[in-house]
Amino acid sequence: MKMKKWTCFLIGTLMISSLLGGCAKTPETEKAEPTETKSNLTESGMPIVKEPVTIKFFAPKRFASQNLNDIMLWNEYEKMTNINVEWNDVIREQLVEKKNIILASGDYPDVFYGSRFSSSDQQKYGQQGILIKLNDLIENHAPNIKRILDQNPEIKKAMTMPDGNIYAIPTITDPSFTAMRSGTFMWYKQEWLDKLGVSMPTTTEELYNFLKQVKEKDPNAIPIGGGPIDNLISHIKGSWGLGNRGASHPNVDVDPKTGDLRFIPVASEYKEMLQYIQKLYSEGLLYKDTFSANADQAIANGIEGKYVVHPGYNPEAMFKQKGYTGGLTLTGPHGDQLYANVGATVGSSGQFVITSNNKYPEATMRWVDYLYSDEGAKMFFMGFENVTYKKTADGQYEFVDEIKNNPKGLTQDQAAAQYLTWPGGGYPGILKQQFFKGSEGMPSSVEAVKKVESQFPEEIWAPFVYTQEETDKMSALKADIETYVTEMQAKFITGNVPFTEWDKYTETLKKMGLDEYMEIYEAAYERYKK
Repeated sequence: MKMKKWTCFLIGTLMISSLLGGCAKTPETEKAEPTETKSNLTESGMPIVKEPVTIKFFAPKRFASQNLNDIMLWNEYEKMTNINVEWNDVIREQLVEKKNIILASGDYPDVFYGSRFSSSDQQKYGQQGILIKLNDLIENHAPNIKRILDQNPEIKKAMTMPDGNIYAIPTITDPSFTAMRSGTFMWYKQEWLDKLGVSMPTTTEELYNFLKQVKEKDPNAIPIGGGPIDNLISHIKGSWGLGNRGASHPNVDVDPKTGDLRFIPVASEYKEMLQYIQKLYSEGLLYKDTFSANADQAIANGIEGKYVVHPGYNPEAMFKQKGYTGGLTLTGPHGDQLYANVGATVGSSGQFVITSNNKYPEATMRWVDYLYSDEGAKMFFMGFENVTYKKTADGQYEFVDEIKNNPKGLTQDQAAAQYLTWPGGGYPGILKQQFFKGSEGMPSSVEAVKKVESQFPEEIWAPFVYTQEETDKMSALKADIETYVTEMQAKFITGNVPFTEWDKYTETLKKMGLDEYMEIYEAAYERYKK
């Protein structure tokens, strides 16, 4: 009898130990910071930890030649922080594929950096315990991010998931940096305006007449082109009153007639806009390979100075071409004059997430928080004084000649990427005009935005967030609906599908579930308003 009791006791003890051991391995409990790790933290400033630690990051890069484990920015930051980041870097074109493989494998890095976790990904992997909650870490260990959120409640709202948790840190743009929030502009080659003796176009009709004159004067010139069709649409949609809540929601805004949400690609105004672009295309005014050219072809034409009007990023940065000037907000056929191509202060979502494998979450949060300070932003975007940048007599910052006017013929982005990692990649941080010298921070871009900012929408939406159930439904709907919209956009513009098929197009969208798509959007909008 005693033996039986003793055996039962042992079995019970083993079962309890097994259960406790199982609990110890759950993501929820692994998030707890060991006491010895906390004691290694410094109170504030640099270094972040007293004794060196290593943290594993997964991140994209733009250029294959870059090695994030041996680049000046991160080598110097390691010396400052005492934190050695072990980078697993991939070319940005492989980001989604590689990220999904890692997530499926269960062998996660400590941090996914610049990896574009959508709000649905944040909720999905956050609720599974793969991503840790950042609310308390921001409150207690991220004074720079906390200050930004306290000063800009709309940013916090865009970062907070419906369950009340923050799982990721986004790219943030200083609200006053309007050239960055616009990003791209309509750039006109000044010599052509002078050659034809005309003023900068102020209406869509004047733009058409200008492009037509260019074509007649020089059949080899490309009147307008140099980027994807979305660039052109984003700049002229406001001339038909579309996009009245800004660029973060390219397919949805508010119908001014009813006050209800509107799916832009079925609006009659959108059809008129496409008919206008189709006229440009059919008359050879819009670059004929807009829908088929790759980025290399587009850049090659730009470097040769072939584009007379370029809707896109600053030609000085893109093509090493000076002599372009930013255009005006065009008034459309019904009197609409709106500059819709301006986004919210919250940029790419999910640029920095910490996984449950991370043994140093407090130190990791301190590491990324520095990038949201003035000194951190200057380091990240400008680099190091007298190596990558110099201070001018009037207290401004500018890249050294090796980067601005590279002797080997490298573009500014290519030259900067030898030392820094911001060109062409996603990243956490805050974009400030005084430190960002990429396309949007160039003096000509700053001047360009001054011409159009008085026509910005009165209300600019930040990205919405969705519940997990909404996300599951929306993912399927979005894939079908938005892919179809893009395909038909190209077919209408090229004339492969005539506009007599418009009703069939809108009916197809309804059959694809457009009403449900808009119901989900409405629910997210109602939460956003609150």
